[in-house]
Amino acid sequence: MDEQAAIVATADALAETARRAVLPHFRNPALGADNKAARGYDPVTEADRAAETAMRAHLARARPRDAILGEEFGEVAGESGLTWMLDPIDGTRAFIVGAPTWGVLIALCDAGGPVYGVIDQPYTGERFAGGFGAARMTGPAGARTLATRATRSLDEAILLTTFPEIGSADERAGFADVAAQVRLVRYGLDCYAYALLAAGHVDLVIEAGLAPYDIAAPIAVIEAAGGCVTDWRGGPAHGGGRVLAAANADVHAAALHILARVP
Repeated sequence: MDEQAAIVATADALAETARRAVLPHFRNPALGADNKAARGYDPVTEADRAAETAMRAHLARARPRDAILGEEFGEVAGESGLTWMLDPIDGTRAFIVGAPTWGVLIALCDAGGPVYGVIDQPYTGERFAGGFGAARMTGPAGARTLATRATRSLDEAILLTTFPEIGSADERAGFADVAAQVRLVRYGLDCYAYALLAAGHVDLVIEAGLAPYDIAAPIAVIEAAGGCVTDWRGGPAHGGGRVLAAANADVHAAALHILARVP
């Protein structure tokens, strides 16, 4: 098996491993949540920990030379120059309330950023994957190639985000300026928003305050599907922070023109 095929196979195996760990807890009345935040609310559940533990165990067997960065258990150094980014449940708040907008995020990154990524929604059985020049999804309706939309102007665009209270006051104002110009805005989508963009259903996702493991997989999937993902200045986004994901260069440029003014 060549290296690219091995990476794809490992990512799929990680997604399957996470599915088995997570699904018994979803919509389970016995599920509890701990608060990781000193201020505010940043929940973590047994499902988050179980999924990341299982994925790390698989990587220790299958790819022991690769580094790992995960949300729940931090970083493990490697020697291959490659790092697996793991977010066992992106959208834990949604998971807690039973909404199927959460997902498992898996990405492999080199020094330049993500090279392959998976957005997996275990409950709906949908898996969005991209990298190495291809983007595909599988789900209840079968398999198909992913391709982003061709919307060119903001007044025709659909914009998604997770939190209405995005980031700082300045960031909220920047988001509101874009939102005022688009056709439709929807909230609370978590990582599923990025999957919908890659699948050609929406045009923009704008967020702030992200960690690298929140965005690495969406970058790989969206770029392989024909879209673009940058920070709010047009630079690389794989380090996290402020993120603008767009279906194409035109709608990206229109949104970036507004967001680049945010202090």
